Amino acid sequence: MENQILWLNRKEVESLLDMQGTIKVVEEAFRQHGLKKVQMPPKLYLYFKKHNGDLRTMPAYLEEQDITGVKIVNVHPDNPKKGLPTVMALVVLNSTETGAPIAVMDGTYLTNMRTGAAGGVAVKYLARKDAKIVGFVGTGNQAITQLLGINEVIDIEEIKATSTSEKGTLAFRQEMEKRIGCDIVPKKSIEEVCDCDILVTTTPSREPIVMSEWIAEGTHINAIGADAPGKEELDPKILKRAKIVVDDIPQASHSGEVNVPISKKLISEKDICCEIGEVIAGRKKARMRDSDITVFDSTGLAIQDVATANMVYQKALEENMGIKLQQF
Repeated sequence: MENQILWLNRKEVESLLDMQGTIKVVEEAFRQHGLKKVQMPPKLYLYFKKHNGDLRTMPAYLEEQDITGVKIVNVHPDNPKKGLPTVMALVVLNSTETGAPIAVMDGTYLTNMRTGAAGGVAVKYLARKDAKIVGFVGTGNQAITQLLGINEVIDIEEIKATSTSEKGTLAFRQEMEKRIGCDIVPKKSIEEVCDCDILVTTTPSREPIVMSEWIAEGTHINAIGADAPGKEELDPKILKRAKIVVDDIPQASHSGEVNVPISKKLISEKDICCEIGEVIAGRKKARMRDSDITVFDSTGLAIQDVATANMVYQKALEENMGIKLQQF
C-alpha cells in the first residue's frame, strides 16, 4: 500500500545485506549505466566549512528495473573524535508510478557495502587475472568492505596494510584475518604496501600520498578516498601512466581522484579511458595487457545506492522485517 512507508534501521539493513548479493546488484547497476539506461544527475553538495563537513544528495532512476530513490549522506572527518561515523546516510525509495515514498532506510552500512562491492567489481574487470597480493593504504571502515569485495572475486594470497594509526591498522588486521582467513601484514610505510598486485587507497587525503615510482607495471589501483573537490591520493604521474577508468565521467571530473589533476590541467577528460559500466557492458576495453597499470576512480554513484537499497527492501518484504509507517 502506497500510504505506507517501510522503515528499516541499521541492524535490519546489516542483517539483509551480504557482499555477494551487493556485488551482483552493483555490477548490474554499472552495466545499466554503461548502456545509458539510467537517469542520474550529479551529486549536489552543501559545505559546512566551520564544521569541516558536507552534506550530499544523490538521486537516481534505473529505467530498465524501474526503481528510483535518493540518498542523503554526510562526510565529517572529525566525527570519530565525537564517537560518530565519518559518513552517515539515509536512503529513500519511491514508487515510479505515483512518486510516493515506499521505504526509508539507514544508508550508512549500505554505503560502505556498495562502495566495497564497486571495488570488487573493478578488480574483477580491471586487475590482472593472476593478481593475488593486495595492499591497503588506510584501514578504516571502507578498507574493510573493499577487502570483503575483493575477496569475493579473487583468491587473495597476501595482504599488506598501513595507515596513520598503528592502532587502527592492528584492529583492521585482527578483524579481517578472522573474517577472510588470510594473513594481514602491517607495514610502516606506504611505499612498502605499494609492492602489490592490487592497491586500495581509502584515505581523506588532499595531497598525493602514493608516488609513481612505487607503482610497478601491471598494478591495479582502486582509488576510493577522493570523493569531493580538492581530494587526491595518487601522484598525477601515475594517472599519466595508467588506463583511468571512472564510475562516472562528470562526477569523477568534479570530485574524484582525477579532479585535482584536471583542475590543474595536468590531465584532461580525454585522458580518461572509459567508465566501468562501459567495460562491463562490453562497449570499451581498459586492460589490454598484463603490463598495463589500471586505476579505478570511485566517487560513488546514486545508482549503486538505489540498486542496493531496492535489494534490501525486497528482502525485507519477503522476511516481513521493518516498521510500517502511515504517511497519510
